[in-house]
Amino acid sequence: MAHRVAAVDLVLGLTVTVALLWGAATGTLLPRAAYRFAVDEEAPWRDTCPAGHPLTGPARGWLGPARSPDGTPYGPATPTVTLTTALVCAALALATGTRPELAVWLLLAPLGVLLTLVDLRVQRLPDPLTLPLAALALTLLGVVALVPEHAGQWRTAVYGALALGGFYFLFFLIRPIALGFGDVKLAVGLGAALGWYGWGALYLGTFAGALLGSLYTVALALRGRAVRGQSVPLGPFMIAGAFVGLLLEAYAA
Repeated sequence: MAHRVAAVDLVLGLTVTVALLWGAATGTLLPRAAYRFAVDEEAPWRDTCPAGHPLTGPARGWLGPARSPDGTPYGPATPTVTLTTALVCAALALATGTRPELAVWLLLAPLGVLLTLVDLRVQRLPDPLTLPLAALALTLLGVVALVPEHAGQWRTAVYGALALGGFYFLFFLIRPIALGFGDVKLAVGLGAALGWYGWGALYLGTFAGALLGSLYTVALALRGRAVRGQSVPLGPFMIAGAFVGLLLEAYAA
């Protein structure tokens, strides 16, 4: 029995280590993409760095650290983004263990970090990020549902995507000034991920996101930085709430 427990601990440790390295590797690729996507609505994606050097072509592209040819950094700090993504992936691995849905969480986590960076910068959730997030979540979880030892259900993932997306769409119709349509599209992907573990995970992740957003608004008010009618990016709090919900429900499962 002791040998079996030790073997399980070893496998879990290796899984967390691989997830940590994966997060670090993918996090290193996000700063340039975050910089290029962080533009106002209707504006074209950035194709030059602040110094005016082109970012298009095989020599540059969308992925990688955000540095000018002379080495000057711009955009999000690469070490911070790398560390954040690595910790997020490691935490998901620690909570999920070796179950097959972990592969889905590790693929979606860098997208979530990238969406957070862009929304914090320009309060925008671009379609090239939110739509793939939803499509990947539903498609990959459908594949994982065919693999033994998974701990969720694809049917509730679909229902979760419809429910959370529909809830945010209704909220958008009632009060469009409070959120953008990008939040609605983001809710579809997050609803699928949370719904995988059932309705309890969906409620928990949604409530956690709303609570974090409310605490942030209260903190702004207490510091005297809140402005009446000021818009607050919801995406980062929706993603953070979903992250909390996934961690707790994956561990409980």
